[in-house]
Amino acid sequence: MWWWLATPVALTRAPIDDASKLECVSYAPFRNDQTPHDPTLIVKPEQIAEDLKELAKVSKCIRTYSIDNGLDKVPELASRVGLKVLLGVWIGRDRAKNAQLADIAVSLVKDHPGTVAALIVGSEVLLRGDMTVGDLRQTIQSVKPRVDIPVTYADVWEFWLRYREVGADVDFVTAHFLPYWEDVPPRAEDAAAHVDEIRKQVTAAFPGKEILIGETGWPSHGRMRDGALASRVNQARFISEILERARRDNFRVNLFEAYDEPWKRRWEGTVGGYWGLFDGAERKLKYPAGVAISNYPFWKLQMAGGLLLCFCVFAVAGFTWKRQPALPPPLTSVASWAAVAASATAGGILLGIGIDKMLQESYGLGGWLVQGFLLTAAVTAPLLATYALMSGRELPAFLEVLGPRKGLTPLFMSNILGVTLIVTTLIAAQTALSLIFDARWRDFPFAALTMAVVPFWTLAFLNGSKSGERPLSEAVFAGLFALAAIYIVLNEGFQNWQAMWTGAVYLLLGSALWRARTSAVA
Repeated sequence: MWWWLATPVALTRAPIDDASKLECVSYAPFRNDQTPHDPTLIVKPEQIAEDLKELAKVSKCIRTYSIDNGLDKVPELASRVGLKVLLGVWIGRDRAKNAQLADIAVSLVKDHPGTVAALIVGSEVLLRGDMTVGDLRQTIQSVKPRVDIPVTYADVWEFWLRYREVGADVDFVTAHFLPYWEDVPPRAEDAAAHVDEIRKQVTAAFPGKEILIGETGWPSHGRMRDGALASRVNQARFISEILERARRDNFRVNLFEAYDEPWKRRWEGTVGGYWGLFDGAERKLKYPAGVAISNYPFWKLQMAGGLLLCFCVFAVAGFTWKRQPALPPPLTSVASWAAVAASATAGGILLGIGIDKMLQESYGLGGWLVQGFLLTAAVTAPLLATYALMSGRELPAFLEVLGPRKGLTPLFMSNILGVTLIVTTLIAAQTALSLIFDARWRDFPFAALTMAVVPFWTLAFLNGSKSGERPLSEAVFAGLFALAAIYIVLNEGFQNWQAMWTGAVYLLLGSALWRARTSAVA
């Protein structure tokens, strides 16, 4: 399975080729906890220079979005390494601030005439609703006579088609095409053709104007949207295909973006921080020319960890079975050993994916705690459930772990198993509610959750007790997971296999909890 998951993909064109530099790429210098939302932050020129030196090896030009936070030094630093600059001015609701930034931008254009190739007055101002179209046009018109280079405005393609009058004020149209974020996103395999088709529509809407693709790209990590899967292979594929179309049809592309930006994960979820061609932490190119592209470059290590977990599950089963050979069926039944095999196989395959998702999707202390607890439960659940299964014990109810003292289970291993079940249930409930009420930014915890739920489900159905009553808390959670599964699948669409998988796991966990019975309640 891991050999198949890690199979490298051969592309007709290398995403980044030293022999053929990129036309342009979006650049922001923020690293680690740095964010443009911090008005006191001034990025050191040395940090920017270090980035620009690497970008000059793969691109002819960079696009910036602001001249705050130390970005006013970019034209000077770019000139030292031979990079052209599409200089961005970040305008918004504050008119006085807009005028101040415009003055600074005009000065930078005059100070660096051979470096600043164009001035971009505003980015997605209409999309955000920060300005009316009339105010935007007035701002552009006030800046344009003051410089002798092309002036443009940047926004998503839908807003260019909606407010075509802005085209009269710019020298060329800068349109953003981010197929992953569209209302009906295409699959990565179809995304480049989709962008090219819409580009032709925008070209027809603005005859005589050059259409610059001001932003286009694909994320390497994060949640799936409809059929649009964020992955390393898909990011490389999209970049390769859109650049090949640009070369063939002779249009300019500015790729989004140069470096991964971790700060965006707070506002856009995991996917927001992984649009870069370069890794945000190590500042290294993700897809060097001549290197095979795989979604799991460390698959051998991930496979080894999965094999170790698989071996441990079978070892626990064999050790428990030999210590208690006199127990009646279903201990010695084929079904019990099949359940052990199912838990071991699910854990062995998904452990590497679960670790990868934890490393990529954990953000902030709370995120790391949730992901850490879930992965811990995912590793311990198959071991503890296997021990209980082969010992002839049941899946403990919540009351037997947290209820009145007289009803508590005296067995240490059953207590640990019950705690693991409770942790899994609480995290599953938290993620399910998040996917209902704040779905756009939330990841699907299908890997680690499956590792934990499969052994719980097999134990509940093979060693379930027929005595006692159904506990209320388990029944409530079971109802929540059933409703959440239905809503998530319908909301996300049947093309989203991550949503379908996660919904199926919620149903599986809900059925295991519904199956739970305990004599303590009786």
